[in-house]
Amino acid sequence: MSVWKRIKGILAKPEPPKAEKTMLQLGPGDICEVSLITYEVVGRVQNRARNAVVLTLQDGSSFRYLHVEEREITRYALYIPIDGRLDAPDEVPTILELDDHVYHLEEEYGGMVQTVGRTPYGQGGEQLVWQYQSDDNKLLRVEWQDRRFNLYEGESILPADIKVIRSN
Repeated sequence: MSVWKRIKGILAKPEPPKAEKTMLQLGPGDICEVSLITYEVVGRVQNRARNAVVLTLQDGSSFRYLHVEEREITRYALYIPIDGRLDAPDEVPTILELDDHVYHLEEEYGGMVQTVGRTPYGQGGEQLVWQYQSDDNKLLRVEWQDRRFNLYEGESILPADIKVIRSN
């Protein structure tokens, strides 16, 4: 019998190699590199309707948020949380002035999101998002979910500056 098993093993097709995950597929426990800094992915907020995710990245004690959205091309933006306060979702302005930067509303959307791992929100649900850009290409992202606002300041990242190091 063991001879037949050996022959089967020799004639069997090898398993195809696993396809590497894209940035849209990364989740908690994966490792990526953004602008030459290595991060562990510790959380993920996904908006399936927009084919977009916001990955919570951790490097030591600092956290960053990588927004990945796939449209005709894949776009990346890296954010840090900032302090700020807005009163109500229906009163978000089209122009915001913060720290000598004037941000203009570029896009506003909403949808259902799913969360995994450590994210600014404990669970998924309806999320509203306002994305702003300043004249000097700085980005501002405002999110509303679970009756609270989160504000993030960031910048666009080139696809060449993004790399998956290890995926589970």
